[in-house]
Amino acid sequence: MLKKFALIGAAGYVAPRHMKAIKETGNDLVAALDPFDSVGIIDSFFPKADFFTEPERFDRHLDKLRRTADRKVDYVSICSPNYLHDAHIRLALRNGAHAICEKPLVLNPWNLDGLEEVEKESGKKIYNILQLRLHPSIIALKNKIISGPADKIYDIDLTYLTSRGKWYFYSWKGNPAKSGGVAANIGIHFFDMLSWIFGEVQDSKVHVYQKNKAAGFLQLKQARVRWFLSLDRDDLPQKALEKRWSTYRSITVNGEEIEFSGGFTDLHTESYREILTENGFGIKEARNSIEIVHDIRTQKPLGLTGDFHPFLKNHSF
Repeated sequence: MLKKFALIGAAGYVAPRHMKAIKETGNDLVAALDPFDSVGIIDSFFPKADFFTEPERFDRHLDKLRRTADRKVDYVSICSPNYLHDAHIRLALRNGAHAICEKPLVLNPWNLDGLEEVEKESGKKIYNILQLRLHPSIIALKNKIISGPADKIYDIDLTYLTSRGKWYFYSWKGNPAKSGGVAANIGIHFFDMLSWIFGEVQDSKVHVYQKNKAAGFLQLKQARVRWFLSLDRDDLPQKALEKRWSTYRSITVNGEEIEFSGGFTDLHTESYREILTENGFGIKEARNSIEIVHDIRTQKPLGLTGDFHPFLKNHSF
């Protein structure tokens, strides 16, 4: 049965993936919100969708639809800046819709408790997009770990470098109070994935934490993880520069590279399919990675001591 969707953050980078997922699952986008009106992308998917630049009028519109049974919005997809996710999730549930929210659900772990209360009061669900859990290579890795010895500890290097220009630091993404910093903004999916596969965090250390890069060490139940995240083009390895890549991602497990560079295209659509059958990831699944990045953000960096990521050897901090 066709479901009606609304979308918050229609002008954002990730919004087209949500529009595509709504379209490919056979549903309809009836309303969208963004303070910026450069949203011609909507025409490629849902040209008949109503559009608002003011949240008050968007909220009023959803309320009017809610009062007409055959026009009520079933889901609100949220692609807004991280610090607004909590408020926009509440807006969705207040209007009788389930919420589908990009990462992270919230910036502070304790805000999840408030959302759990709203979820219970409204009878609606809050879903988080944790698409790496649906990636075939990641699922295969999890199955391999599960089938192996329960007491085996794996050595992992996580490297994610994605170049960003000066604009990034003038936007909300460059403001830690709004984005949660580099670990939350580009690292949270990887921390979720690793803790999902290798178990809960037993220890966390931060070696470097700057506005454009961060590095540290995580001791998980079954893994020792050295991680490095960067927005700085100068951190790209030579092989990435030679191939003119602006992004480089690598995960090695006991020195063996896990290939997951492909297969990302349809993961939002797969996430929507799971959500529409009530199998999506909720607050419970989202909590662990939010706690990890909050802990990283609030630690004092140690510098280059202990077991740090090999990419840091070329730096002085």
